[in-house]
Amino acid sequence: MERFLEGRRAALQEHIQHGQEVHVVMGNEACDLDSTVSALALAYFLAKTSVPPKAAFVPVLNIPRADFALRTETTFLLREHSIPDSSLIFRDEIDLAGLHRAGLLSLTLVDHHVLPSADAALEEAVVDVLDHRPLEREWAPSCQLTVELVGSCATLVTERIAQGPPGVLDRTTAALLHGTILLDSVNLSPAAGKVTPRDVLCVSLLESRFPELPPHDSIYGALQAAKFDVSGLTTEQMLRKDLKTVSGDEQVLAISGIYMDIELFLRRPGLLQDLETFCQARGYSVLVAMTVSFNECYEPTRQLAVYSQHEALRSTVCRALEEATTPALHLQALPSPWPCISAYAQGNTLASRKKVLPILRAALGGGPGTAAGPEEEAAPPPTPMNSLVEESPLAQAVPPVCPQAVLERVSRMAAEQPDSDK
Repeated sequence: MERFLEGRRAALQEHIQHGQEVHVVMGNEACDLDSTVSALALAYFLAKTSVPPKAAFVPVLNIPRADFALRTETTFLLREHSIPDSSLIFRDEIDLAGLHRAGLLSLTLVDHHVLPSADAALEEAVVDVLDHRPLEREWAPSCQLTVELVGSCATLVTERIAQGPPGVLDRTTAALLHGTILLDSVNLSPAAGKVTPRDVLCVSLLESRFPELPPHDSIYGALQAAKFDVSGLTTEQMLRKDLKTVSGDEQVLAISGIYMDIELFLRRPGLLQDLETFCQARGYSVLVAMTVSFNECYEPTRQLAVYSQHEALRSTVCRALEEATTPALHLQALPSPWPCISAYAQGNTLASRKKVLPILRAALGGGPGTAAGPEEEAAPPPTPMNSLVEESPLAQAVPPVCPQAVLERVSRMAAEQPDSDK
């Protein structure tokens, strides 16, 4: 993996100079750990298994290089495995539109399957999609489609690698995938509502291949600490650290993951000026700050705040959140020191930002393929109390599983998927 990444920039330049295909693997605009590791691992796998490898397989992190320091859990994990920033390629360092116009671009999307409007022209170049969100749009039959409701996109990448030739998976790639799945699934905790049996199965597979991987608690605790470390960040950096947007007919709403208690956030010095500057500079009409923290049993606590200088719009968004039924958020109003900010405790702690986004889209008027409802109708099934979960204390490693049995089960699950999902 390390040597592969070191050579990507040179391979990209060489293929551009000679008019040869460039196959980009890219995650979503949040560029969290899941998007980053999924892009790195899948690009590496494709480069190792494509025969003959005519294209240059290039993982691209879908943020400007200047924003990478905000992804603290990602910088931590890559640094732990001796992957320097200099070997990574960021979105502002590659001209995807120019490659597409030249007929050189093939694009694989990981951890998302809907491109923003600014990238709409790139849809023609998409040949493969791996995502763990509910399907919001259809793709051409020529596009390989893997959209499965698992806890982490890294699980789908691990399954893809497990179905490939033996010997491709190396320790660094395994460690990156292992840590990512644990972080996304909240340390395989059913209480957090994110883990599925397939996530557990892939963690077991990786551990069976590389028994020296760190214990669950060790790597999860380190990643969680790194993710929630906002010391030294300005309010603007905190808002950008984990940011998504949704658009309506005429409005753009931003929703930021905030890693501190909402009361502390609301009392940050200069907060109102920072929020106004942040929204005006980016054209956001509304900003929703959504906090999450976990107790010792990995049970989440969620709070949220809605900011807008437009009272009618803020009221519309608040009413949509308060009255939502798919899912019901069970909001309880919290005191706010500012009239332009409404704050809430969220009783439904399993309703993550992914589940709140469709509610916000609908509140703004929605858009093509963005209506609220399908995400909740296709919500992940509850984690069955099978032996992989029930017999394993969450603070301990998953019991050993026969590698061959894991491979056979992964292959069987893939074979059982409907043709439209392939």
